[in-house]
Amino acid sequence: MNYNEAVQKINSLLTFGIKPGLERMRELADRLSSPDKSLQFVHVAGTNGKGSTCAFIAETLTRAGYKTGRFISPYVLEFRERFMIDGIMIPPQTLADLTEKILPHVEDMRRQGKIITEFEFIFALALLWYEKEKCDIVVLETGLGGRFDATNIIDTPLCSVITSISLDHTKILGDTYEKIAFEKCGIIKNNGICIAYSKQNEGAMDVIRKTAAERNNRLIIADADEAEITSSSIYGSEFRYNDLDISIKLPGEHMIRNAVTALNVLFALRDKGLNIKDNIIESSFREVTFPARMEVLSSKPLIILDGAHNPDGIKALADALKKYLPDRRKVAVIGMLADKDVKTALSQIVPLFDTVYTTEPDNPRKMTSYELADVISEYCKQIIPCDSIEKAYTAARSHMPEDSALIICGSLYLASDMRKLITEGIINHD
Repeated sequence: MNYNEAVQKINSLLTFGIKPGLERMRELADRLSSPDKSLQFVHVAGTNGKGSTCAFIAETLTRAGYKTGRFISPYVLEFRERFMIDGIMIPPQTLADLTEKILPHVEDMRRQGKIITEFEFIFALALLWYEKEKCDIVVLETGLGGRFDATNIIDTPLCSVITSISLDHTKILGDTYEKIAFEKCGIIKNNGICIAYSKQNEGAMDVIRKTAAERNNRLIIADADEAEITSSSIYGSEFRYNDLDISIKLPGEHMIRNAVTALNVLFALRDKGLNIKDNIIESSFREVTFPARMEVLSSKPLIILDGAHNPDGIKALADALKKYLPDRRKVAVIGMLADKDVKTALSQIVPLFDTVYTTEPDNPRKMTSYELADVISEYCKQIIPCDSIEKAYTAARSHMPEDSALIICGSLYLASDMRKLITEGIINHD
C-alpha cells in the first residue's frame, strides 16, 4: 500500500460514529497492544484556540529537549499535518505501513458490527507512531467534544487543558455553553491538573470549576489580564507575564490569552519536574506560526487569512480588525458551511467590509455563494457571489481600492484551499 492508497482508505471511513462511546476506540487500542499506555500526554479540548495553544506548548517542549508528538484536528495544509513529532510530519510511507497494520483489526471489528470511524482510525495510527518513535510527551488535541472523543481513552494526562468554549457543533454537543462545556470537560480525569482559558462564558466556567472540583483536580485559571502588553499589531504582540518577555507572531487579544494558557501549562509541567527554562520558553514563543489563524499572507497589498468559522472565532477576527485596521477600507472573500451559525457569526464582521465576495468551500456541507449572499445582504450593500474561490479572489484583488485590506475568512476548508492557491503561486497576489 502506498501513501495515496492509505489516505483514500482512511477517508472512506465514516466521519462520526453511529453511536457515542469509547468502547470501540478502547478495543482497537487494545488490539494494537495499547500504545497509549506507554505515552504521556497534555490533553487539550475547547472550541477555539486549541491549535495555537498546542503549537506554543509543543514547540517549547521540543526546544527544551523532549521528543514531542503533536496530534491536531482538523489539518489545514495537508493530511499528514495531523501527525507530527518535533514539528516534522509523519513520513508518507510510514503512514501507509501503519494503515496496513491497523486495517485487519478494523475489518474484523466491522464484521462484528463495530464500526471504526475515520477519526478513531487516525488516532490509533498516531498512537502507534508516537509509541514506535518513543515520544516523551504527546500534545493531544481532541477532535470533537471531549467526553466521547476518541482521544479520551487515555489515562490521567500530565495536564488537561480547556481552551475557549463557544457555541459550535450544537447539534452534537448541545445548544448551551453549559452543555458544551460539560462535553469538553470530559477530558478532566481524576487527580490531575487542569488549566483553563480565562475569558470564558460564565456558565461554561462554572462547569469547568465544578468538574475540576468533583475530580480532585488542581484548577489553574490562566489569567491573561495579568499580562502587561507592550506592543500589539496585525503582525503580533509583545507582553510581559510572570517575569517573562513574550513575543508572538499571532495577532489579536485572543492569541495573547491562548499564549498565556500555554504558558501556564508549561509552568505546571515544570512543577512536575520537566526541565523547561525561561529562555527556552521565550525563544520558542517567538518562533511559533500557525496557518490560517489571522495569518498575514502579504503586506503589500495586505491580505489576511483566517479560518474562524463560529461566532466567537469570527468575533475575535472582527475585534482584531477594528483594533489594528480601524481606518483602512476592507474587502472580504467569505465562504461558509451551511451547518454553522452563519447569521450570528457574520453579523459581527460583515458590517466592517465595503465589499464582500461570497464563494463556496470545497465541502459537501457548503452554503452556496448565492445563499450566503442572501444571508448577509442586510449587513453589506455591495455583495458579489462567485462560484469558485479562484474567481472570488481574482475579482476581489482586481477591484480592491488602493491601500485597502483583503480579508479571507469563514471556513477552514476555504482557508486551506485559498492558502495553497496563493502561496504556491497558482493564483497571484501581487
